[in-house]
Amino acid sequence: MTEGCTDTAETSGANRYVPLVVFVLTLLVLLVIPLKIIGYGYLPRDDALADAAKAVSGKPWQEILVLKSDYKIDNHIGWHTFLRQVYLVTKWDDQTLVLFSLIGLFTLMAWSALPWLQRPEAWLITLLLALGVETPLAGRMMLGRPLMISFFMLLTILFLWQKRGASPPGRRDCALMILCMALAILLHGVWYFWVLLVAAFFFARQCRWGLAAAGCWMAGTILAAVLTGHPVIYLTEAWLQAWNVIGRHSAQSTLATELRPGGSNYFPLLLVGGLMILRQLARLPSRPLNADPAFWLAAMGWVLGHQAERFWDDWGLPALMALMTGDLDLLLSARLPADSLKRLAVAGGLALTAYVVTTTDVDSRWTGALNAQYLTQDDPELAGWLPEAGGIFYKADMEFFFNTFYRNPTAPWRYMVGYEPVLMPPEDFATYQRILWNNGNSESYEPWIRKMRPQDRLVVDASGNPSGYMTSLEWKHAIGTMWIGRKKQTKN
Repeated sequence: MTEGCTDTAETSGANRYVPLVVFVLTLLVLLVIPLKIIGYGYLPRDDALADAAKAVSGKPWQEILVLKSDYKIDNHIGWHTFLRQVYLVTKWDDQTLVLFSLIGLFTLMAWSALPWLQRPEAWLITLLLALGVETPLAGRMMLGRPLMISFFMLLTILFLWQKRGASPPGRRDCALMILCMALAILLHGVWYFWVLLVAAFFFARQCRWGLAAAGCWMAGTILAAVLTGHPVIYLTEAWLQAWNVIGRHSAQSTLATELRPGGSNYFPLLLVGGLMILRQLARLPSRPLNADPAFWLAAMGWVLGHQAERFWDDWGLPALMALMTGDLDLLLSARLPADSLKRLAVAGGLALTAYVVTTTDVDSRWTGALNAQYLTQDDPELAGWLPEAGGIFYKADMEFFFNTFYRNPTAPWRYMVGYEPVLMPPEDFATYQRILWNNGNSESYEPWIRKMRPQDRLVVDASGNPSGYMTSLEWKHAIGTMWIGRKKQTKN
């Protein structure tokens, strides 16, 4: 009997190819989506730009940023080493490396569920529901950052449990979990957050899986740390940086957006309620929610997301997606014959809808970078106004660092503010916070102005020439609202 169908007729003709066509269609649409998005000219505005520029430059962070004296190791050393090797092999420029990261990481995450499903179109439904509820998700998937690797590895482990959870974890299951965690920790760095997954197994009373996950987490963490060549420093510095981000930012407004408290998002509760109703009406043979680690991880992510949005974005949301996909896979398997043309039509409609929803340029989300302006070394208008060799670029804005380093990866200067402000020297971090608290008034810049050397430059945003209130510097308009200030030069 054909799965999910009471018709006993044998599969005939082209119908036998329906499962293969649906699988290939799902693969292709999830690959075409990022290609369409970059076709708009899309570029992210944060870490992916700096990651690519660092790969091209070949420099350590100490030669790119002004760092505190006790800085020891790059917390994303695995990812940066990988991108550097890609650059050395391909000789791609920084823009091509960014596009490589965008397409590769989006596709990796988007394909993550497909090997585990009888009905890959169930994943398309989940993506549509998640994108409808979490509208920033599409943008987050296109950041080109290694957090997508952690996203992928987490989903892989949750789908592994869905397939094997009725039995204790075997050696192959543990080997896969160790590999997933080791790669995620090596390339993304946040080894400590995996404790959430371990806790979710125990909350779900899946004790054997919880013990196995705990052992695999320890083994994967040690393996990843050893591969960096600096195991103890790698692990301790990752933890200390996370602790400093929490402790040194005395105001939430100076935190990165993903580290700020999330709002009260009640749509995930509605989705869980909808799943409960679906289970009852369709009589799905699903495990109870309180016995599912994905449910508990989603619950923890939602609660902790009120403290820091990243808990929901990186842990709660993917867990909820895994939970929804498992139920939808069961539903479609029961209600649509695997080889029916009706299934093909449904999958085609879902693929088209997913493509339209994700690629539509709502609020210029994919074309916003087209109007971006950059400072570049080869601009004759800025001759003498960019930092000299060994100089420092001062600006209280991380986006300025991402954009300027991206367009000038081999420039002979450093940046005071980089991808994480807590890595700055303490006195400069205090100045940075003071500037943000006081909306950039002239007095807040004084500590930086006093320490500037002739080769250094200060960049501020102003509607007019700042020389009227920052009199110790001479100024030149650069681009947009940016003005560049330098020490007044003595005339002979």
